Amino acid sequence: MKEIDLNQSVYDLTSSYPELIGILKELGFLGVSNPVARNTLGRVTTIPQGCRRQGKELDEVIKKLEESGFAVKR
Repeated sequence: MKEIDLNQSVYDLTSSYPELIGILKELGFLGVSNPVARNTLGRVTTIPQGCRRQGKELDEVIKKLEESGFAVKR
């Protein structure tokens, strides 16, 4: 099983698991599909930070990630 550490940046996670780009985009994190945004903002943003900025429930995002085959480390 693939493990996601929520303390890692979105850039690092999507570099390790490119399939996360589509999953996060589907969840409403539209900037993740833009290589420039992912390479700049994504380097300093974690999934929990992105959830706070976007007004999304972290638990819902974690549930979707787990349904997609990821083990989520908080």
